[in-house]
Amino acid sequence: METTRTSVRLEPWSEGDFELLRAMNAPELMTHLGGPETDEQLVARQQRYETVAADAERAGCMFRIVVLPEGIPAGAIGFWESEMDGEPVYETGWTVLPGFQGRGVATAATRAVVERARAEGRFRHLHALPSTENAPSNAVCRKAGFTLLGEEDLEYPPGRPMRCNNWRFELATTPEG
Repeated sequence: METTRTSVRLEPWSEGDFELLRAMNAPELMTHLGGPETDEQLVARQQRYETVAADAERAGCMFRIVVLPEGIPAGAIGFWESEMDGEPVYETGWTVLPGFQGRGVATAATRAVVERARAEGRFRHLHALPSTENAPSNAVCRKAGFTLLGEEDLEYPPGRPMRCNNWRFELATTPEG
């Protein structure tokens, strides 16, 4: 049972966040994501994160997670446009640095992203697809109120098969359901 709730602030990803991205590329944090990326891949990822954060026309955003009241960057989270079963949806994913794990940071950030995605109002669902072997991320989905739809196979990164849990959060209901 959660007795205290960690407070976080989500700040749009910026040019100054490259060292945070580098810290999140640690082998222990990339176990379920195909392993650490090369420097070239990190530079490309940084550019994608900056582009998503700066493009008001694009669905979603990437954020650095800042723990309050200290104001310390603890990781990253984002949501972006994706497609599931022919339906446009948001997808989310996160990384929290080791020193902040187990404190509710990822759950608080995920709840904040749910509210951001809901406020955008573009899509009905937000999905998270953690590896079936990633117990902490699956626990975050459960604690944040997502519904487990089941397991599925995908490739992430491209070319690397991965068995995932498909978690869904209902952002809005329509008159049809």
